[in-house]
Amino acid sequence: MKTIHQWFAEYGVSHQNPTNKLIHWFAVPSIYFTVFGLLWQIPMPFSLFAEQQITWPLLLAMPALAFYFSLSFAIGVGMTLFTAVVVMLIRFYEQNFSLDIWLVSLLLFVVMWVFQFIGHKIEGRKPSFFQDLQFLLIGPAWLMGFILKKLKINY
Repeated sequence: MKTIHQWFAEYGVSHQNPTNKLIHWFAVPSIYFTVFGLLWQIPMPFSLFAEQQITWPLLLAMPALAFYFSLSFAIGVGMTLFTAVVVMLIRFYEQNFSLDIWLVSLLLFVVMWVFQFIGHKIEGRKPSFFQDLQFLLIGPAWLMGFILKKLKINY
């Protein structure tokens, strides 16, 4: 299994251009959010606890977060906190707006992926996930790595 530093080094090869990097700072977190939003309203076939709101994205986040923790405890904690913020934002949206979250997410998902591909066109390199789909999970962690570095937290 690759280390977090190996993943980041490989990912960084196709993310050198400042414009592409800037686009990623907006697009990657937005896409992470929209994946939750797209899955959020799919009904669960069962409920473990009546008062709990277990959703598909929460269930699917578990293996992703386990992957992050397997690479780095600090990245795992950071991504868990980011995931919690995403869930809180979706719940806030649901309580305050009438347009379904999946519809807003779909629009934002498409727009952000267009920006991602524009960034890679500027970069002159294909997105990393064309090489390995796991890079779809590395993108958010890569950004988290910059935040942790800024906070002087080793990962």
